[in-house]
Amino acid sequence: MPGYVHVYTGNGKGKTTAALGMALRAAGAGWKVFIAQFGKGIPSSELDALGRFADLITIRQYGPHASAEQGLAECKEVLASGDYALVILDEANVAPMLKLFPVTKILELLDARAEQVELVITGRYAHPSVIDRADLVTEMQEVKHYSRRGILARTGIER
Repeated sequence: MPGYVHVYTGNGKGKTTAALGMALRAAGAGWKVFIAQFGKGIPSSELDALGRFADLITIRQYGPHASAEQGLAECKEVLASGDYALVILDEANVAPMLKLFPVTKILELLDARAEQVELVITGRYAHPSVIDRADLVTEMQEVKHYSRRGILARTGIER
């Protein structure tokens, strides 16, 4: 069965949440899942929860530039191996804007993907070339958000 490429982008809340929901569904089906988080490196409730599925879900965080380069290399190996049924590149879409790596590196990961691997790429500012290569694109659009009233990220909801 072929895998597909999903892109979750836009300025609205829910991109990572949708991808993590997919990870839980995949783990529930007995699939091995690899999650790479770019530009993130802090503890969160989602990591604590997913850690309970350590036999099926592997999570790596790649923050600063050198770490992002290491992450790209590891993700390329993971995607090519086919050892994981689902691979999530969390915040990879925004990484080029943050100058962690160029969009060409995302395209190289797409080229490296074994045919059966389902791939999810999240983050704002998905490049048109990534959108063009995707099989499914969802754009989350903010209509209203309580953060505009000064409400900070809450444990269990946003972190």
